[in-house]
Amino acid sequence: MAAVALLFWLSVAQAGTQPIRILAFGASITAGYGLDVADSLPAQLEAALRAHGVDATVINGGVSGDTSAGGLARLDWSLADNPDLVILDLGGNDALRAIDPKTTEANLDAIVSRLKAEKRGVLIAGMLAPPNLGSDYQAAFNAVFPAVAARYDVTLYPFLLDGVVADPALNQEDGIHPNAAGVKVIVARMLPYVLQAIQRLDRKASGS
Repeated sequence: MAAVALLFWLSVAQAGTQPIRILAFGASITAGYGLDVADSLPAQLEAALRAHGVDATVINGGVSGDTSAGGLARLDWSLADNPDLVILDLGGNDALRAIDPKTTEANLDAIVSRLKAEKRGVLIAGMLAPPNLGSDYQAAFNAVFPAVAARYDVTLYPFLLDGVVADPALNQEDGIHPNAAGVKVIVARMLPYVLQAIQRLDRKASGS
């Protein structure tokens, strides 16, 4: 019932307004590595939102191989479409390169700080460090995403690959990047968090 009420509220709030512009800002999973455009995360998310009555355009701002530093460096031109909401999916490649979690956190903090200053909504899609990097690195890296989300009071989706990681049926041959079916699982699990982030946008606009 709560989900139905939320969707009804969103559809009423959007009546007569422009589509919500959502920037999916991330690396290869966002970019749709190895997939047709229609199967990419931004395309599937846009279709899911529209199927739920939310008028949204999801912009693909993914760059394969990008790190949090790379994302910070390209933030200016990535915001050219003036998104209302940014889904931040960066940091996974930092872990694959064993970059110091403090560096990752500083980069994500700078990105979110800028987005909040510009009054854009933010949803952070968290990542988890691979176990081969050791428990100390895992603990430090995994704590980065909830820490930044709490610091700026933004929506957190704890783990982008939840339900997909290590499942051969949902991943491409490299075992890292989700296939079209895997992206569908990601979108289904992340959708409630995206709807919450959109609802927070509407509350800000109304001053409540």
